[in-house]
Amino acid sequence: MLVQSLSAVAFLGLAQLADASGSPSGSTSHRRTAGGGQTMNLVRSAPNSNQWSTQQWGHWAKAQKSSLEAKYGGAGASGTGVKKRATGTNYIINQVGDSSYFGSLAIGTPPISYNVLLDTGSADLWVAGSNCTTDCSGMATFNPSSSSTFHNESSSFSVSYGSGQAAGFLSQDVVQMAGFEVQNQIFGVCEQVSSGLLTEPVSGLLGLAFQSIASSGAPPFWETLVTEGAWDEPVMAFHLTRYLNLSGVQTLEPGGSFSMGFANTSLYTGDIDYVNLAVTGSYWILPITSISVQNQSINAPSGDQAYAAIDTGTTLVGGPSSFIAEIFKQIPGSAPGKDDFKGYYTYPCDTNVTVALSFGGRTWSISPADFRLTRLTKNECVGAFFENAVGGRAPAWIVGDTFLKNVYSVFRYSPASVGFAELSAVALAQNGDANAAVPSATIGSSPSSVSATGSMLPGRHKCAGIKIGRGLLYATTVSLLIMIASVHCVLL
Repeated sequence: MLVQSLSAVAFLGLAQLADASGSPSGSTSHRRTAGGGQTMNLVRSAPNSNQWSTQQWGHWAKAQKSSLEAKYGGAGASGTGVKKRATGTNYIINQVGDSSYFGSLAIGTPPISYNVLLDTGSADLWVAGSNCTTDCSGMATFNPSSSSTFHNESSSFSVSYGSGQAAGFLSQDVVQMAGFEVQNQIFGVCEQVSSGLLTEPVSGLLGLAFQSIASSGAPPFWETLVTEGAWDEPVMAFHLTRYLNLSGVQTLEPGGSFSMGFANTSLYTGDIDYVNLAVTGSYWILPITSISVQNQSINAPSGDQAYAAIDTGTTLVGGPSSFIAEIFKQIPGSAPGKDDFKGYYTYPCDTNVTVALSFGGRTWSISPADFRLTRLTKNECVGAFFENAVGGRAPAWIVGDTFLKNVYSVFRYSPASVGFAELSAVALAQNGDANAAVPSATIGSSPSSVSATGSMLPGRHKCAGIKIGRGLLYATTVSLLIMIASVHCVLL
C-alpha cells in the first residue's frame, strides 16, 4: 500500500505524458469483444539517484519508513460456465526509479483522462479537483461542471498524510479504464491538497484492494467490474519493469503493464502459483512461510507475524525488526543504519545479496539489483528491506515493488488469492531497455459498460489507519521530501 523505493527522486521536471490520459473517444455504447484484451503499459520515471548525497538518501529513507507506518496506521467465482465478457490492459507509467507505477483512467461525460497511482494496498479512488488551492498546477484536475453525468454525493472527504492532507467531497460519475466503464462510480474530489502531495503528471490514486477497507465505503472500481461479470476472469495482473540503479534513465520509462480480466501469457512462463489469502476481504494478505538469504534459511515468522500485504503501492519491503535483523545477520559486514537510516541496514556493495520468500507455494527470489536500494559510498550500500513498526492490526509485513518486479503477480477475486509466476523472456527484456518508447495510455474507445449502485457501506463515517497509496513524492531544491499515503479519516 505504500512505500516508495526511490521515491524521492525527481518529481521535479516530470513532463506531462503525452495523451497519458488515454481518454476514450467516440461512442461508449459498444461492448469490447472477448479475447481482444488490451494491456496498460507501465511507465517509470527515474531519478538521477547516483548524484544524491548521503544526507539526501537519509532524508528519503527516513521518510519512507515513517510514511509506511503512517499509512498502515500503527493501530491497531472463477467464471466457469458464465458468459465470457471482456479483458483489457492499461499501459502505465513508472516514476522515479521504480518508486511508483501509475496508469490512466477517464472520468465524466465527455470523458477526460487522469493519471492515477495503481495501489493494491488501498481501496479508494480520488483525484484533485479544479478548485484545488495548493500545488496542483501542471496536472489534470477534475471540473464537475465539465461532466453532464456528474453527481455530488454531498458528503465530505478528507485524507490525512504524514506530511499533509487532501480534502474535498465525495461524488459520483462515469469512470472508464482499459475499455471498461462503471457508470456511477463514487470517488473523492479533493479541493484542498497540501503542498507537494501531488506532482505532475499524477492527479490522484486508484485503490485496488477490497471495499471493506475503503475509506469512502464505496465499492472499488475493479470490484464492481468483477461482481457485475464484466471480466472474462476475476483477476487483475501486474508486470513491473526495473530501471533501478541504472545510469542514463529518462524521467519516464516504460514500466510494464496492468491487465484486467486476464493474465497475459506472453509475460510469464509455467503455471501461476496461487496462494489463498490469509485474511479475506481487506488487503491482499498472504502468509510468509519461508525466508532465505544467500541460500541459507532463517526462522520463518508464524501467526500474525507472518501476515504480508502484497502492495503495488509500496516501493520497498518492510517487516518486523527481529526478522529484518536476522536477514542482515546473514550478510557479512552489514550494520544497522544510523540517524535518518535508523530501521534500515547497510552492507558491503561488493556483496550480491539474494533474498527469497515463499508464501506457502513456490519460493521466489529477489534480484540483488532490487535488494540494493542505493549506494551511499564507494563501499557502502543500503538494503531495500527495513524495520516496519506499524503494529496494531496492520499486517506485520508490507511486500512492495522490490519483490514484485521479480514476478508476474496476479490478484484473484474468487477464490480470493494472489498468484505469482516466473517472468518470461519477453517481460525480462523490458528491464532497463534504453530504446523503448514511452507508451500511450490505452483506455479503449468502446468500453464494456457496467452499471454500479455506488452505494456505501453503512456506518462508515469514520475510519483510521487506512492507507491510501504508494506515496506521492516530490523534491525541493534543498531536500527530498516524500508524501506517502495514510488515510486517517474519510467521511467526517
